[in-house]
Amino acid sequence: MKRIGKIIVLFGLLLGSLPSAYATKYFLSDTGDTLVGEIIKVKADQSETLLDIARRNGFGYQDMKLVNPDVDTWLPEHGEEVTLPAQFILPVAPMKGIVLNVPEMRLYYYPPKMKNKPQEVITYPLGVGREGWNTPYMKTKIIEKKASPNWYPPASIRKEHEEAGDPLPKIVKAGPDNPLGAFAMRLGNPDYLIHGTNKPYGIGMRVSHGCIRLYPEDIEALFSKVTLRTPVNIINQPYKIGVKDKIIYLEAHPFLDEDTEKYENNLTSVVALIIDVSNDEDYELDWSAAYDAINNPTGLPIAIGKLLPKVLQARVEEKLTKALTQAEKFNLQLQLDSQIVISD
Repeated sequence: MKRIGKIIVLFGLLLGSLPSAYATKYFLSDTGDTLVGEIIKVKADQSETLLDIARRNGFGYQDMKLVNPDVDTWLPEHGEEVTLPAQFILPVAPMKGIVLNVPEMRLYYYPPKMKNKPQEVITYPLGVGREGWNTPYMKTKIIEKKASPNWYPPASIRKEHEEAGDPLPKIVKAGPDNPLGAFAMRLGNPDYLIHGTNKPYGIGMRVSHGCIRLYPEDIEALFSKVTLRTPVNIINQPYKIGVKDKIIYLEAHPFLDEDTEKYENNLTSVVALIIDVSNDEDYELDWSAAYDAINNPTGLPIAIGKLLPKVLQARVEEKLTKALTQAEKFNLQLQLDSQIVISD
């Protein structure tokens, strides 16, 4: 898989009547780094909510609340410092087309690489399917693009609305009341779309019936770039592992409620990702730092170890076994410590 090195960040202002917003491009090279961007601090204005600040800077609700838990969502104090989590570990996935990381609620778009030019990646926040209407994990592609789309609510959604006393017509025409917004792109599984929204404050939340929502200005920008048959990879990576300057970073986001058994207090779930990004190099890890990161997710990359000089390919399996054993022992010790405290 292609790796990320030197980063050049370009801010492109979206013009017109849309809210002021910035699209960030990262131009990538081959040095092996997979951590991009920088954390930014801004001051709140008395006329803005935290969600206004989020939208203007390319973030969703979850992004902002994880790193600003004490900032009032609706009435930030004037001049209060607000953190923008503008540093990302790229998902462990092929860098081609669209990669959607559901628990992170973020889309990464890798445009086709131009000859003699570096690969670039553009990222946008998302709204995803709520529990019971989960956004499915799959590898698919864009099969249709539609501006000013009509919405044809499926029978299951019409039934839900009828039971709630809010019946829907069979066709919702394009316009301000259409939940698809102004642009939609249909996936190879035709029940699912990447589309805009008429409720932008839902970006960064689990609010949809399984489709992927973007801010109106973001879907317009993405729609203009994406072509038919663009690959789409929808993944489940609440924990991402990346490397910059030989330092290993862990970026943790809250896992979905239905994945509690798989991810809660489970360091072994990050081991395969570490093996993948280590590129056959040995490494040292701080398991305490890793455990704290997954149990207190902030969405910010946290340093948890470092790469050591390269080892032989034959040692990869040995590394995996050792790492799994260390993680299991660490988890067991934490459980024993917890039992001792309780018994006292």
